[in-house]
Amino acid sequence: MNAGEIRIIGLGGIPEVRAGDDLPALIAAAARAQHVAVEDGDVFVVTQKVVSKAEGRIVDLAAVTPSPFALRYAAMWEKDARQVEVVLGETKRIVRMERGVMICETHHGFVCANAGVDASNVERTGTVCLLPVDPDASARAIRAGLRGVFGVDVAVVISDTFGRPWREGHVNFAIGIAGIAPLVDYAGQVDPAGYELRVTQMAVVDELAAAAELVHGKLARVPVAIVRGAAFAPAEDASTAALVRDAARDMFR
Repeated sequence: MNAGEIRIIGLGGIPEVRAGDDLPALIAAAARAQHVAVEDGDVFVVTQKVVSKAEGRIVDLAAVTPSPFALRYAAMWEKDARQVEVVLGETKRIVRMERGVMICETHHGFVCANAGVDASNVERTGTVCLLPVDPDASARAIRAGLRGVFGVDVAVVISDTFGRPWREGHVNFAIGIAGIAPLVDYAGQVDPAGYELRVTQMAVVDELAAAAELVHGKLARVPVAIVRGAAFAPAEDASTAALVRDAARDMFR
């Protein structure tokens, strides 16, 4: 590749993932089937849905008993009270409730719609998918498996789709990472005009997650992408906790 060039390789052909499946083995098989030679510095961007499925984070709504609050809220907005109850169980704090939309802070610290609970692309109607319990740990496990298979050093980003304040449309964000520093800090560097940057940080793992979605798609059944050629700082102790703004600095809490 040329300098400044990034390549995104979608890995299709991964079968429907079930609880207990060896996800690194499935990813490795897909790469081999496409004759993709994994290289040092490749970043594997894996969608949250397949990670959650492999970890058994699927809830059958038939087994859920909604609380009185969930029943009242569901009646007001024509929602499934059982799914509302699942959302409440995944919520640390309700940030806002309006027009049938629940913006929640999850136990991980993420702020998103419905605490990440999703009924799309799951095993069957009547089930919902939850976020992984510890997405960073999930990313570390995938990375360890891929490094063991391919014998090269790679990074892993687990991505999920979030809405954005002030902007229409959704993009993919990183909810779990391994082997890659989440932020690039430009503070103290000087631009070509001589201006010293003071607070600029780029969330490189979110940029990679968003870029990978261009090949993931929502309906294309391509849950894994390899981003090749991206510049990033390796980090063994990386965590998405660094991306969650401290409450003392958050103007909207």
